[in-house]
Amino acid sequence: MPDTKLTPSTKSARVIALLKKPKGASLEEICSNTGWQPHSARAFMTGLRKKGFTIVRDKVDAGGSIYRITKALARQKVKRA
Repeated sequence: MPDTKLTPSTKSARVIALLKKPKGASLEEICSNTGWQPHSARAFMTGLRKKGFTIVRDKVDAGGSIYRITKALARQKVKRA
């Protein structure tokens, strides 16, 4: 039986899925999953923050950082004129 688990289809969706994991994701994981350079991955996370996501950065013993989404964007109702 084929695996019915869907993988996110866009790079943005893949990064958000990685960041929503309980353990989060390192910058290296994000870059390897998207093909982005580190500065592009950090800029994308800045954009997520501006859109209302809460992203925390935890330092790890090896000198790197783990990023996690702790609060997702609340869906807003669009007012129609």
